[in-house]
Amino acid sequence: MRNCIIAQSGGPTVAINASLAGLLDANANASYFDCCYGALNGITGILDDRLLNLSRMMSATPDFTNRLIHTPAMYLGSCRYKLPDPDSEEGQRTCEQIFLLFKKYDIDSFFYIGGNDSMDTVLKLSRFAEKIGSAVKILGIPKTIDNDLAHTDHTPGFGSAAKYIATCLREIACDAYIYAVKSVTIVEIMGRDAGWLTAASALARTDHSPAPHLIYLPEVAFDLQTCIQDTKKLLERENNIIIAVSEGIHDAAGNYLSASQAAADKFGHVQLSGTGKALETAMRDQLHVKVRSIEINVLQRAAAHCASAIDLTESHDQGAYALTASMKGKSGQMMTIHRTGEDNYQTAISSFPIARIANEVKSVPRSWINEAGNDVSPKMLNYLAPLICGQPALPYKNGLPDYLDLSHLRG
Repeated sequence: MRNCIIAQSGGPTVAINASLAGLLDANANASYFDCCYGALNGITGILDDRLLNLSRMMSATPDFTNRLIHTPAMYLGSCRYKLPDPDSEEGQRTCEQIFLLFKKYDIDSFFYIGGNDSMDTVLKLSRFAEKIGSAVKILGIPKTIDNDLAHTDHTPGFGSAAKYIATCLREIACDAYIYAVKSVTIVEIMGRDAGWLTAASALARTDHSPAPHLIYLPEVAFDLQTCIQDTKKLLERENNIIIAVSEGIHDAAGNYLSASQAAADKFGHVQLSGTGKALETAMRDQLHVKVRSIEINVLQRAAAHCASAIDLTESHDQGAYALTASMKGKSGQMMTIHRTGEDNYQTAISSFPIARIANEVKSVPRSWINEAGNDVSPKMLNYLAPLICGQPALPYKNGLPDYLDLSHLRG
């Protein structure tokens, strides 16, 4: 018997299930693994021996993977579990427990679909496999709306989230323009360390609407008074100003503009809250106009009704390529995508050593942000534009999107 386990981790996206479907479809065509298991709630599902037989589910439901492609969030559930360092006593015991389960189920390959923290787990498990001489292959399949994984052009899930952000900003502008009063609308968008998502708000602009008028990313130090003065100047010629800000904007000293700041999570990430609200308060006090803030928050993560078709296709293809990587005997690698065309948008999928990806952050290049630090450059727009293209044929029932049953995650 030659089997595999697939798990998902981190925050949800529109496209993460498409990568799962891609791997399952590729295996159905190649008949490489006898059984594909799905671990519930990430690596914790392996530690607790909570597995689904995905191969059996595919056989029982002929359109299973097609439904899976168009179902947002995570069919297998997620976790925020930081795998202990395998060189520590606790980490040694934990990794041994994981590899005992691999032996129990005749596991040839383990695929982890996730973002940066998930790739940290891939790195640790692949190093432990090498240390104990295990033949189990450990492979990472990327996903994150943050688009901050290194050594890949973009990540599955980002294109759809970018499309949702741009759509929201365009609709917010339509709402704001109807009032003939001076106003400022601040839209807070996810992005603690990297501003890719907030940059996507620029795609909302049209020939008749310049909104968002200002864009602030965490890659450039934020100066509150300069922002207020820029907004004041714009109000001299416009009634309604719309500002897009990353939740992680901070001043030159590294102090976040946040209404509150909680303790760091298990991975050391500072938990931010209320950036837009803090900016709203400051602007209202100084500009004396109507100011409101909108925090898009989790809405940008799983809006399948506004998915990018190219995002779903590429996510499916990266999942499928993970099977190819396994069949070639690769381990300790993450699937990557790169642009190959000069004029037309073309891409190629390959894999890259996880040791050079895990715990690294791909930031927005400074040259893709304007000199003033309050907008993005044409290079950014050229990069973003192809990633949001196409509308998938989403199944509907009784007027609403019809997604797969997720009741197995409710217990």
